[in-house]
Amino acid sequence: MISLYLTIEETAEYLSYPESYIESLILQKKIRAIHDGEQYLIYKEQFNTHIDQVEKYKKLVEEILQEPIPEDLDVKDED
Repeated sequence: MISLYLTIEETAEYLSYPESYIESLILQKKIRAIHDGEQYLIYKEQFNTHIDQVEKYKKLVEEILQEPIPEDLDVKDED
């Protein structure tokens, strides 16, 4: 069964962040979560945009790193 809601521990693992950071984001209301009386439950789908942006950024960085370095222009020192 695929759950739409994650615990703080599962969210930390899903996003590769420490649990304490996820909890602080919840308390700052930067991550939407509900409290069921025992634990916070976080809606997993709210991170799709973030994950997509991170993947695009990684691809962009990889493309930049794969570009060959242009040869130096032959600049003569005129003293």
